[in-house]
Amino acid sequence: MRIFLTGANGFIGGAVASTLVADGHAVRGLVRDKTKADAVAAHGVDPVIGSLDDAALLQAEARASDGVVNAASSGHRGAVEALIAGLACSGKPFIHTSGSSIVADKAMGEPSDRIFHEDTPIEPEPERVARVAIDRLVLGAPGIRSVVLCNAMIYGNAMGAPAQSVQIPVLARQARESGVARYIGRGLNRWSNVHIADVAALYALAIAKAPARSFMYVESGEEALGEVAQAIATRLDLGAAQSWSAEQAIAAWGREKATFSLGSNSRVRGKAATERLGWAPQHRSIKDWIAQELGRGLNDP
Repeated sequence: MRIFLTGANGFIGGAVASTLVADGHAVRGLVRDKTKADAVAAHGVDPVIGSLDDAALLQAEARASDGVVNAASSGHRGAVEALIAGLACSGKPFIHTSGSSIVADKAMGEPSDRIFHEDTPIEPEPERVARVAIDRLVLGAPGIRSVVLCNAMIYGNAMGAPAQSVQIPVLARQARESGVARYIGRGLNRWSNVHIADVAALYALAIAKAPARSFMYVESGEEALGEVAQAIATRLDLGAAQSWSAEQAIAAWGREKATFSLGSNSRVRGKAATERLGWAPQHRSIKDWIAQELGRGLNDP
């Protein structure tokens, strides 16, 4: 297939592009400049220089493709609208990247028993309402094989992707710079998680055979953020991880990241990927990966 992919030099997009190329697809990847174009070209991607604000370009690329993967900003509604317009009533696949922070709370280190399955109604915090609306826009697009992949916390090293994931590098960098690994509050908040290689494999399966209007959580494990911080501390030989107050965490990481990425609960369970697509994740433990692989390869924080 001829696939147009946004975010081709990003963490998710780079991994997905490499997997699709390895599977024999022809991938055209959106990048911002010549330097990034050269980088993705080295991995077999035909670069398209532009931005998510270039609606005409996105429509044209979508129209000329056999399918689209949006692996750039999950919150850029204008880009999504342009891609949908280019694919409208074509029957082609459109894989949109979402994230499980859409179900995150504001627990700041406290636990939650609430677990979201794919049929659980979502009532997002006000800061996530717009993202949920974009997911619903994709799923309701007429005449498109629309799929929303809602990724949990992603970890791992992505060959072909110079970018990094979100939570683990932030925690590891802070720990290295200060000499103390930190979690927020009691560190009992939990996030589902998934390895980037398993994420990329699922995108390839979704392009090939996901049914229209599919919403799938992408997860293969779960861990408390306090345990993640301790695993980082152990890996870096820093002793015991220690708590930060909400105020300290916000001052260091910013309100958005502290609240929704590191202090919240985001507990999801996804059956659709395994039952409908035969997805079989190869990685099940984020703590094992931290113990064995943190600090190696392109995702070195």
